[in-house]
Amino acid sequence: MPHLVILYTPNLDKPESEGGIDMSRLCRALCDAMLAVRDETDKQVFPTGGTRVLAYPAAHSAVADGGAAGEAAGLGSDYAFVYMNVRMAKGRSALTHQRVGDALQACVKTNFAAQLAARPIGITVQVDEGHEVFDAKNSSIHPLFNRG
Repeated sequence: MPHLVILYTPNLDKPESEGGIDMSRLCRALCDAMLAVRDETDKQVFPTGGTRVLAYPAAHSAVADGGAAGEAAGLGSDYAFVYMNVRMAKGRSALTHQRVGDALQACVKTNFAAQLAARPIGITVQVDEGHEVFDAKNSSIHPLFNRG
């Protein structure tokens, strides 16, 4: 049930040459980073068929002071923000949580290097562990990876 949900300011939906980011490529990179995480026994943490990364631009947003400080610093007033939250099922160790966070953070630093260097942008990566009160799954994806 690992789901990484990305919420972001819509000004990132521009071409990279204009300060945007390729969200499809970012989603793939984050999904691949999640699939590469191993636990203490060297077992893949997230099941391949159950790992999902979804990105949504905010319909409306307001960030910080609206751009005054960025403008004064010569960085422009077009602030951007990205919130990433991965939710994992209960039962994994603190070390595994840290490994997941570190893997996502490394991916973020790589994929947002240009934006972090050139514009005011905030990026939050959060890992949550959930307690499900109801959890039903229907999938024809999982069987693709459980053949053997």
